[in-house]
Amino acid sequence: MTDRRPTDGNPTLAVRHRPFALDLTRPLGTARGEIRSREGFVVTAGGEGDESAAVGVGEATPLPGWTESYEACAAALDGLSEGTGDGPVGDALDDGATPAARHGVSLALADAAARRSGERLADRLAAGAGVDASVADAVPVNATVGDGEPTETADEAARAVDEGFDCLKLKVGARDVGADVERVRAVREAVGGAVSLRLDANGAWDREAARRALDALAAFDLAYVEQPLPADDLDGLAALRGAERGSGVPVAVDESVAARGIGAVLDADAADAVVLKPMALGGPDRALAAALRARSAGVDPVVTTTVDAVVARAAAVHVAAAVPEVSPCGLATGSLLDEDLAPDPCPVAAGRATVPSGPGLAGGAFDELRRS
Repeated sequence: MTDRRPTDGNPTLAVRHRPFALDLTRPLGTARGEIRSREGFVVTAGGEGDESAAVGVGEATPLPGWTESYEACAAALDGLSEGTGDGPVGDALDDGATPAARHGVSLALADAAARRSGERLADRLAAGAGVDASVADAVPVNATVGDGEPTETADEAARAVDEGFDCLKLKVGARDVGADVERVRAVREAVGGAVSLRLDANGAWDREAARRALDALAAFDLAYVEQPLPADDLDGLAALRGAERGSGVPVAVDESVAARGIGAVLDADAADAVVLKPMALGGPDRALAAALRARSAGVDPVVTTTVDAVVARAAAVHVAAAVPEVSPCGLATGSLLDEDLAPDPCPVAAGRATVPSGPGLAGGAFDELRRS
């Protein structure tokens, strides 16, 4: 536990965390390997002796490759209880080394503040970022389709369309380019031309393979290919994007944002779209700031999760809602988990996720987590 007395005169601030582990319903195949479970921490923040209405809840769920390790996240949260100076609680986590830990603490603090003021988190985030537009009550979302054989992938994609999704994200890169082309072909034939298709290679290709892949995939009218090259290869991404600008295959980046920062990605002209994970960027505030910066540069922001539990997913929905005219986001990931920390306050129907209407993250939906 961390106790800190803020300079605004509020009561002594207590930040606590406890671990959790959740299995996926089935392994999610990616070019970086399978994700089988998610382990992280529920974080709470509030004044000593406060009622639950003044306590905020957050989530720190690291995913190596995008964030720090579980052990580093745990150490950062444990370190708060050892005392880190007289500044705000989050100051100790602001060096960028432990974004998942910062996400958990900053979200808990933001939830507490929004609950005290009676505001939805999305409205508070938008106001703080100077967004001059109304905040949405629901956001469009894509379905995520894993790395299966062509028939399996096509069947999964068709089921998602039957459930009301009109935007699908397919994992590629774990197989050779020819095999992935056949999988995409099968999906396009199964869902028709009206459904938007995105591919995510997770940095699996080198420059030669990426160029061959985009050449072969151009026929399938893709919305974009995400992270076709490793995260650090901004020059390669910019060159690939320039070479393919007229082919109908835009380039998106994900890991590059976490590895190099949104500024470097934009300065390199390396992306048509940026995929922003609040967990990997260090909190909802940073994710919204990155989204608005990208939009101002003419790059499309897409908010997604790292297959998080329900608290972080709800926060990502709030972030997406604060982005004006946001594109379909990768927030429909709750069904990937075999169980969750609490009932989902952001149900997905007809390809849209509802933004909770209560104060903070979700009104009283997470009160049991705040008390535990």
